[in-house]
Amino acid sequence: MPAQKYIPYSRQWIDEDDIEAVNKVLRSDFITQGKEIAKFEAFLCAATGAQHAVAVSSGTAALHLLCTAYGLQHPQSLSGVTSPITFAASANCMLHCGVRLDFADVDATTGMLLPETCPQADIGIPVSFAGCVAPLAAVRTKFIYTVEDAAHSLGAEYAVGHQLFKSGCCMHSDAAILSFHPVKHICSGEGGAALTNDAALAEELRRLRSHAIVRTAEGPEWHYDQIGLGFHYRLTDFQAALGISQLQKLPFFLQQRKALAKRYCEIMRQSLFTEHIRFAPYNEHSAYHLFVIHFRDPSIRDNAHSFLKERGVGTQVHYKPVYQHTYYREQLGMIQRPGAEAFFAGCLSIPLYPKMQEADQDYVIDQVAEFLNSLRA
Repeated sequence: MPAQKYIPYSRQWIDEDDIEAVNKVLRSDFITQGKEIAKFEAFLCAATGAQHAVAVSSGTAALHLLCTAYGLQHPQSLSGVTSPITFAASANCMLHCGVRLDFADVDATTGMLLPETCPQADIGIPVSFAGCVAPLAAVRTKFIYTVEDAAHSLGAEYAVGHQLFKSGCCMHSDAAILSFHPVKHICSGEGGAALTNDAALAEELRRLRSHAIVRTAEGPEWHYDQIGLGFHYRLTDFQAALGISQLQKLPFFLQQRKALAKRYCEIMRQSLFTEHIRFAPYNEHSAYHLFVIHFRDPSIRDNAHSFLKERGVGTQVHYKPVYQHTYYREQLGMIQRPGAEAFFAGCLSIPLYPKMQEADQDYVIDQVAEFLNSLRA
């Protein structure tokens, strides 16, 4: 059956406001290292509740800078823990900094980190997954430094007691990171940010993102000094301008994502779907970066992926456990985490993004149903 059009698992929303915001910077005197960076950082603080934001070239760069900053405070080797169900950057950042890495386990349905499986460690990177916030308050006592990987959860909320907090607010972590890749909640092309309520840490991150070079009061006006070993992890001003424009649409983006996710949950309660798939119940506090279904028979997941692709429906697997990648097997040996392996075995992310129309969603649901009906033939 030839597809009439292709529906990706996710995509960015760019409109004329975004284009004009970028063009305005391109027409200006500064397209990098100008005023848009600080403005974007202020918008990020307002959106998350964090006191400080440091915009950088990617979410990966934010993770690397934080691990570097903590490593500089502790010259001896540190220990670290993260989730195995994540993009590899959550783990890579620690290995880049010489951290001894271990993995906790996750819930087999939600992919969320299980606090009881977290060993004590110097650095913990709990991953907020698919739009839901990691159990930050429950795991914080396990780590000296807690960094929320909030790449999936900008705009999400989480409860501690009867109070709601925003993902990235850093009330139950020492820092958090965001990603502005095109499939995330807001897009700046590429880009990311580190968030914290620690002013000294924020200042250290700003130095590290630009080669650890600072301007000095002594000497001529041009004089600068490198006071450490840093990186070139700066964001451009036109990327920041795009990020500012996108942030102003975040409430609408979240509304669209939640409406689509709720509709998936309602329609997929039918017996045809529940016989073959399971999924986490609807969560009004999630930012719904992804909508993940799980095939009860994991052996048919890859067949479903191929079937849907042939009919113009893009899907993706989020994620293969990090420790199963060749590099990690060679570095850490064989690791087993039952929850992560059960989650990975049958998971498939189906299309969800703000620009998706109900007609597109209906087509996706119809094609999933057609695949499931084919199993009965």
